[in-house]
Amino acid sequence: MKFRDKVLSGILLILIGIMLGMILMLFRDGPFPFDLAEVQVTEVNRSSEPAWSDEDLEKVDDRFVFKSAAKQITPTVVYVETIVTNRNRRRDDGEEEEEDGFWERFLPPRAHTVGSGVLITKDGYILTNNHVIEDAVRDGISVTLNDKRTFEARVVGRDPSTDLAVLKIDGSSLPAAVIGNSDEVEVGEWVLAVGNPFRLRSTVTAGIVGALSRDVQIINDDYRIESFIQTDAAINRGNSGGALVNTSGELIGINTAIATQSGSYQGYGFAVPSNLALKIARDIIEFGEAKRGLLGIEIMTVNAQTANRIGMEEIRGVIINGVRGNPAEGAGLQPDDIILAVNGESVDESNLLQERVAMFRPDDDVTLTIWRDGRTFDRVLTLEERAVQEPVATQMEDLDGEDELDRWEEIPESGYGRGIEHQRFDTFGFTLRALSTPEDPNLFNIYFYRIQPNSEAWNKGIREGAELLELNGAEVRNMSDVENEISNSLKNNRSLELKLQTTDGAIGFYKLN
Repeated sequence: MKFRDKVLSGILLILIGIMLGMILMLFRDGPFPFDLAEVQVTEVNRSSEPAWSDEDLEKVDDRFVFKSAAKQITPTVVYVETIVTNRNRRRDDGEEEEEDGFWERFLPPRAHTVGSGVLITKDGYILTNNHVIEDAVRDGISVTLNDKRTFEARVVGRDPSTDLAVLKIDGSSLPAAVIGNSDEVEVGEWVLAVGNPFRLRSTVTAGIVGALSRDVQIINDDYRIESFIQTDAAINRGNSGGALVNTSGELIGINTAIATQSGSYQGYGFAVPSNLALKIARDIIEFGEAKRGLLGIEIMTVNAQTANRIGMEEIRGVIINGVRGNPAEGAGLQPDDIILAVNGESVDESNLLQERVAMFRPDDDVTLTIWRDGRTFDRVLTLEERAVQEPVATQMEDLDGEDELDRWEEIPESGYGRGIEHQRFDTFGFTLRALSTPEDPNLFNIYFYRIQPNSEAWNKGIREGAELLELNGAEVRNMSDVENEISNSLKNNRSLELKLQTTDGAIGFYKLN
């Protein structure tokens, strides 16, 4: 072996020895020590008070009062479950008749519907919607409180014209809502809606007041009163009859309807104002029915066309289209008179006038401020009681298709000849019916046979049964005249000016764009 190889081998053996020595030291003394920082454990300070108190938060943003408002109103909102007869249920296509179908002819099928109500007295009077309980079978209404107690309820009375009803349960010292003044409600203020949507008990949603005195044509009654509070607080099926409250927890409305194409919340809900609801509830509790005073007039909101026709500089008030006897006739009121105020409170919408008058009972005196031919004066009228009629359905069905014509039979047909024509004008949302006259089968009386809900004609106040007298200033005696005039108006981008006679004999003027 060469000398160089011997030297390298020696060096390698020395390195191996050093490495073995280091390994032995590791196993003997453990791992290499590390310098550790000294840590002192201290107790965490936890505050028993929030950084901001509820009072401070309320000063910053009104939304922080929702908690206290919800806590105040929720115990007063009840869950209403109703057993209703299902006489009008239609068998689905392809559904086979059940074996006991024979007995169903005598014992109609039943269904369970749900809604909401608001306790307004400590002894168990509950305010709800008429459509929640109108088809209930005997002993078919149960009420569950927020504390889960359940009671059988009886109907004290109901008022289809406002879609309100009063129930009664046997109890004492029950939580009762604080009734607010709905006349003080303003657009833009925060509100809460409390009810039982989709059987979800005691649900609270928040929003703002979007508008006041809304007429959405949801109540099907000759004397309907629609002057709803509009809100974007989420309201769904099951919320009907529930509470709309302000940030003080005061009841300002009874949730009644939603604007929807799907059947669920789409941004707009409507509530009966608490002042009107409380008045109806008091009448029902005291008399078993709502006491409604009548003025004896046909009315319509003043628009630009009306103001221009009668020479009124400002577009305001409600115009009298027709006088149907006392008390209006006795007070000297005339067609084309403009009602500006009721007891000093201005009215610029026909439904608002109805709401104001509905706050009074028969034999009460009301003072109307009237504009006539440029001068203003007051007239005092004593309201008369209207005859009580059997309630009719409160929910207007949205019917589509040509077969809808068979569902509307409100136009008088007696005395007319053999000719009957129908024509539908979708652009304006109405269907006309022409009935030949007995004097001349080639001449026709033309009636509004169907008005599509939420169409322009509907929103302008035109209703089924009205007779079309003139179109754009010209008399119409057959459907061809109507078709030609409407076609020319659409082609030349002109408005339609209509002169109508309602089923009560009043004359009205309307403009459709």
